[in-house]
Amino acid sequence: MTEQFTPTRTAALARLDTFAPKAGRAYAARRNFDLGPGRHDDVSCLSPYLRCRLLTEAEAVETVLQHHSASAAEKFIQEVFWRTYWKGWLELRPDVWEQYKTALDHRWNAVQTQSGLRARWEAACRGETEIECFNFWAQELVKTGYLHNHARMWMASIWIFTLKLPWEMGADFFLRHLLDGDPASNTLSWRWVAGIQTPGKTYLARAGNINQFTDRRFHPKWQLASEAPALEAAAVSDPRALPVLPPPDPKLRTGFLLHEDDLSPEFALEGLAPIASAVLQPQTDIGPLLPAPQVAEFRKAAQRDAASRVADRLGAISYVRDAKAILDWAKAHDMEQIVTPYAPQGPVATELAEVGRASQAPVLRRRMRPYDQMAWPHATRGFFAFKKRIPEFIFNLCGNMAA
Repeated sequence: MTEQFTPTRTAALARLDTFAPKAGRAYAARRNFDLGPGRHDDVSCLSPYLRCRLLTEAEAVETVLQHHSASAAEKFIQEVFWRTYWKGWLELRPDVWEQYKTALDHRWNAVQTQSGLRARWEAACRGETEIECFNFWAQELVKTGYLHNHARMWMASIWIFTLKLPWEMGADFFLRHLLDGDPASNTLSWRWVAGIQTPGKTYLARAGNINQFTDRRFHPKWQLASEAPALEAAAVSDPRALPVLPPPDPKLRTGFLLHEDDLSPEFALEGLAPIASAVLQPQTDIGPLLPAPQVAEFRKAAQRDAASRVADRLGAISYVRDAKAILDWAKAHDMEQIVTPYAPQGPVATELAEVGRASQAPVLRRRMRPYDQMAWPHATRGFFAFKKRIPEFIFNLCGNMAA
């Protein structure tokens, strides 16, 4: 298996089918080894597809449980639910995403005005530091749009504690280049490494660990920070309840909006006959700099694939860039409601919120997946508490298949 991510659901399902037989004890034993580009055979490499939901989390879990018991596939299933947990955690605390964006703007202003900080940031982004493994991962990320999860942790730790760079700028670097870059998973993982997400608990990259799990390719002895003091951050509000989402009215003149956060839209189209549909093109307003071209290209192609799969149900298809274009499209078709899959915290949700606030706009009806409705409300505390509910989640998804 190589990291060639063809942006179609067919490719996603094929990758899942190839990986599923290895998702049990073989995955648990080898998942932490980063052997380099083209050799990530011990992990699933499904994340770019899960990010856009060309493949859903439920499908990944259900397919793996056709090959393994829940206990044998425990480590892989937990990784899937980590993604779910992060999304739910941020959805219940939207102020954390806003805090990150505000802090990123401040950090960017500092980079522009402090020449020393700018030089260190540029060297890190180009992979031109004095740390060979860090340079390799930075260049791999830029070139391929992918990094092994263990490498992401090492790189984030080195960025924060050895290179002494702002964590928000590192999170931005990842989000701009990862094909699976996700506002929740990315932001909260960087917060975790920095000792913010779980206050006082940081992640320190160690030379011996890197040497072992890169199969002796790297050994940055004496080059890394020896301690990782937790960073400070603004207080986090108590978790909110998930929003109440009234169902669409099938009697209204309906437009359907497809976006990059959910490209398996069949569930959201159920019971509807749209008079027209629109595709919200990949959002680029994720920070002060534009995402890497390959990220937008992957998601545009994934959107085309999704639209083609349900083309017979969409009517005439338009392409829109932002909230204003969505409203103009709806007005042109005299729409009474716009139906769209629910978008979690991030750039798409920001545009949809603007649509929802517009005066004299059609009613906006967002449809949340039952999977998210099941899991997200339980992301109120740490992952350990959430993890205790995974058997219940699996039973709800698969019934006795998980035995």
